[in-house]
Amino acid sequence: MKKKLKISYNAPVALTFILICFATMIIGYLTSGRSTQLLFMTYHSSLLNPLTYLRLFTHVLGHAGWSHFIGNASYILLLGPMLEEKYGSKTLMEIICITALVTGLVNYVFFWNSGLCGASGVVFAFIVLASFTGFREGEIPLTFILVAVIFIGQQIYEGVVLSDNISNTAHIVGGLVGGVIGYLLNKK
Repeated sequence: MKKKLKISYNAPVALTFILICFATMIIGYLTSGRSTQLLFMTYHSSLLNPLTYLRLFTHVLGHAGWSHFIGNASYILLLGPMLEEKYGSKTLMEIICITALVTGLVNYVFFWNSGLCGASGVVFAFIVLASFTGFREGEIPLTFILVAVIFIGQQIYEGVVLSDNISNTAHIVGGLVGGVIGYLLNKK
């Protein structure tokens, strides 16, 4: 007797996050980007505007275009299930929210003239966090060191040398958030 194969929703937070990002892309496309700018991009706006606070979290759902979305979605779908299995859905959701808030605040405070949208900070948090999977007390994983040097180093280099409209700061901050959270979650 053959057992039927079924599709499982194996990583609910990672999958739902990507589905929401996809829906946001569709809505952004249908509104010629107005919805993205209004709700899914953080920028320096009045502290009296309630949307300013909402956008500190929702900017990770909006993306500048399809290639931006596909790049981020690929990494999140690759790393998210592993991280969600290791740390749990609730913790992964908290990591996404913390990364969104920290990258949003850094952009709001330090980059008055630029908007920020996309899940790149979350991607870098996931990349660095994934390097902690083999962490043991009293040890620093070589994978963490290499990830920090390669990915964070590349972002610093590109931030200094290139002028490509990509927020390397969000990548660096996301990586730092992933590193701190990875250390705190695994030091026990």
